[in-house]
Amino acid sequence: MANMSMQKNPMPSQDPEVRRQNFDEVALGYTEEQALDEAARCLQCKTKPCMKGCPVLVDIPGFIKKIEDKDYEGAYQVISQTSALPAVCGRVCPQESQCEKYCTRGVKGEPVGIGRLERFAADWHNDRSSARPEKPKSNGRRVAIVGSGPSGLTCAGDLVRLGYEVTVFEALHQAGGVLVYGIPEFRLPKRIVQKEVEGLKLQGVKIETNVVVGRSVSVDELLEEGFEAVFIGSGAGLPMFLEIPGIYARGVYSANEFLTRINLMKAYLPDTDTPLSHPNKVCVIGGGNVAMDAARCARRLGAEVTIAYRRGMEELPARKEEVEHAVEEGIQFETLCAPVAILTEEDVTSGLRLIRMELGEPDDSGRRRPREIPGSEFEIEADTVIMALGTSPNPLIKDTTAGLTINRKGGIVVNEDGLTSRERIYAGGDAVTGAATVILAMGAGKTAAKAIDEYLQGNKS
Repeated sequence: MANMSMQKNPMPSQDPEVRRQNFDEVALGYTEEQALDEAARCLQCKTKPCMKGCPVLVDIPGFIKKIEDKDYEGAYQVISQTSALPAVCGRVCPQESQCEKYCTRGVKGEPVGIGRLERFAADWHNDRSSARPEKPKSNGRRVAIVGSGPSGLTCAGDLVRLGYEVTVFEALHQAGGVLVYGIPEFRLPKRIVQKEVEGLKLQGVKIETNVVVGRSVSVDELLEEGFEAVFIGSGAGLPMFLEIPGIYARGVYSANEFLTRINLMKAYLPDTDTPLSHPNKVCVIGGGNVAMDAARCARRLGAEVTIAYRRGMEELPARKEEVEHAVEEGIQFETLCAPVAILTEEDVTSGLRLIRMELGEPDDSGRRRPREIPGSEFEIEADTVIMALGTSPNPLIKDTTAGLTINRKGGIVVNEDGLTSRERIYAGGDAVTGAATVILAMGAGKTAAKAIDEYLQGNKS
């Protein structure tokens, strides 16, 4: 029987007072009963409008129908036909601005909880299935992937299933890219990422860590070594800073460094080899998901945390769910303000000077442009300041690969198939677009994999 409730089933989660003391996953996942109830809200629209919001074209009504029929493994298999990372996407994709945005149920109520159902199906499979994925027969052709983030893993997964011998080169000591160094454990447990990575390895994907392409080996050398095509999915790991007084003081971090030390290096643990000083008062500059992640990590280290953002609460670019979780965990927001100086005592951060802002005319993005209010400066205490202002692609690849066309923001220029200005060299994800979402990076990986296959099979110039 159809469930015509206007609201989706709420996601069970840890109590805020408990979770801000630990790094365990906040969202606990649907029970079987909740998943069945939520799946019954799907109208099984013949036109499948939700699919046009999915960059990897998951058959959303198809997998939801499997859940409704209690065929949970079948639901997972439907998802995995087009998505290499179902358990990841079910947790971190911004469904509200993608598939759920086009859900018919969202016209007069809340859309179906597509992401929550995807997570349910993936977790059901991971917790219960012992079947090993089949290793496809090799076609004898080799492709190199630079970077083991979502675009690289997706490209690798699609190509290995077509019979290619795929090797992924990862600069860090653990595969997963931004999934392991950028997204906190309480949003995306690392065991989930490693489970997905291990599944690809069982299918034949080779992963070489501690290889910095552009230093350890160049893209051209990979081609010379016999790889017939290279996909660059090296991400956007170069942090942006404000050029203001005090920016080089001790206690100032990029969100990239702060999150990498916590997520990948476990710097919050007492027995770690790379300890991180536990801050007392933290100010995070920025309003995106990365800012929320950094702030919520700092809160779990015991700090009082303030997020400073130059627009208002309504303009925060972070997911609504992440903002709500931050508020529940006791993080304060100073909106309509911008930093003008980091205050220091003997080169150590002691506070932040900010100026009040007001919103003026819309800028090129359509959002109202913030402008300073003269004479409105104020100060707050902080022993740690975290800059979460965005990232751009690291220039290492472009500086060591002749002939690549680069745009003014440092991204690699590609055509609609992910092909760069160099034959046999493809690129996708944040290395092309700058910092974006996991699912968009995955979509770029799929596009490039299809184009690489067509090119190497002689079906495309």
